[in-house]
Amino acid sequence: MNPPTPPTPPTPRAPRVASLLAAAGLLATALPLLSATQAAADPAPAPVADYQPQKPSWQRCDAEQPATYECATIKVPLDYRRPEGRRIDLAISRIKSRDPARRHGVLLMNPGGPGGSGLDLPLMADTSMPQEVRDRYDLIGFDPRGVGRSNAITCGLTESEQNFDRAYRPETYAADVAWARTVADKCREKAGDVLPYVTTRNTARDMDAIRAALGERKVSYLGYSYGTYLGAVYTQMFPRRTDRFVLDSGVDPQRAWRGMLQVWATEAEPAFARWTRWTAPRDGEFHLGTTPQAVSRTFWDLVARADRDPIVLDGQKLSGDDIRAARGLFFYPARAAPLVSALKAAAEGKPLPAGPSAGELLKTLRPEPGPDTGVAVFWSVVCGDTDAWPRDPERYRRDAAQDKRRYPLYGDMASTIKPCAFWQRPLEAATPMKTRADVLTVQNEWDSQTPLVSGQGLHRALKGSRMVLALGGEGHGVYLADPGSCANAPVNAYLASGRLPAADVTCRNEPGAARRGTGPQRPLPFPVAPQRF
Repeated sequence: MNPPTPPTPPTPRAPRVASLLAAAGLLATALPLLSATQAAADPAPAPVADYQPQKPSWQRCDAEQPATYECATIKVPLDYRRPEGRRIDLAISRIKSRDPARRHGVLLMNPGGPGGSGLDLPLMADTSMPQEVRDRYDLIGFDPRGVGRSNAITCGLTESEQNFDRAYRPETYAADVAWARTVADKCREKAGDVLPYVTTRNTARDMDAIRAALGERKVSYLGYSYGTYLGAVYTQMFPRRTDRFVLDSGVDPQRAWRGMLQVWATEAEPAFARWTRWTAPRDGEFHLGTTPQAVSRTFWDLVARADRDPIVLDGQKLSGDDIRAARGLFFYPARAAPLVSALKAAAEGKPLPAGPSAGELLKTLRPEPGPDTGVAVFWSVVCGDTDAWPRDPERYRRDAAQDKRRYPLYGDMASTIKPCAFWQRPLEAATPMKTRADVLTVQNEWDSQTPLVSGQGLHRALKGSRMVLALGGEGHGVYLADPGSCANAPVNAYLASGRLPAADVTCRNEPGAARRGTGPQRPLPFPVAPQRF
């Protein structure tokens, strides 16, 4: 990793609601200095007297963006156990409330990942929130440590090494083990002095550093996907500094992190069955079968055919494993059906049906990979947050073979070997969810990345929380991501008043509100492949 560079304003993406939503002053309250044991056990850590983050020096982020959109960089310890040691940059942004009389405080935001940049989230929220909510907050974005302007890290991974959708086959398993070891070795070689500290607990400490640098006694928060787990950890580490928290599209703390990959396999099965039921009455349009059973047979015949002889779509060869890796697509029936129909036509040598182009369809199967920063941060967090990952490659082999039978769409890919098998041991224990957290969790019924059972697990783990569930809701990310969602009203009411609903809220989206069924969007700036939280 390169040494910290002088603060420079980011050049953010323009605020695209559909696509972004389709992730040296005195401390107001000092930050914690803890051993791993203390950190896990003490929900209100003792202060660190000798760590004092500087007051942000705000400047306009970019001449092409509104002057109200400001950026700054503060320094935080790489290792909070040694606050006098190496510092790293933490890039932050804000758009202040325009109504000081109604201002309640600051709203910090995170888009998920792990590895997503959040600097431009204030732009998104500024144009998407209803005014009665917007007036109450200074909107605060940040790049988590290791991401973007916050000392971005890299493992130097090739495009192939970034992909973890690896099907289990006995004859290729040794190569998969070699891949997992190579990723861990490359990350250790390239950024081994930093990776042990790129964890959820340290990012939560960074959030509290932002709160302190802003001079706020408490912080409110809007976190999506992985950001829900980050927010949950903050509530446990800093309960007296937790204000109004909205955790949207929840990560189940009990599944962090191998279980969050495996839940993609278990929950893809009911989503696939729902897709077959949706597609069967539309055989005249998609020609995939008139019954759910026939639609399923058509799909699996295509997978078998592609395994024998890859299907060529838009000049690219697709194996059956490539097709199965699109498991998240089946949470969006209106998008999955055209893709499978196009694959069927290509396999039969027929013209592609009308609709999205082959190139557009391929992007749903093979997202264009970017720099490996997001991947490096992803593995650093999911491997470094917990020591629960098996270390024996044979365990992964057995699990993958078993889950390929149980969950044929994605089971083997979810359970097979991962770089965490060869990662260094975490410096801290995982965070127990023991302290009451009066927060609001939000969930779509059909979420591909953090499925419903995961969101329900987060709600159960956080005692005192309330849950808003949008039945019929499709897509990853609810609040502000879908303007028509029935979940928006209770979230707006909570953010405006600070009062949680008296009980959990279950609402149903109107049929016309399922607009996002046209395709899996990245509603926030989630990192590109591999698919993440």
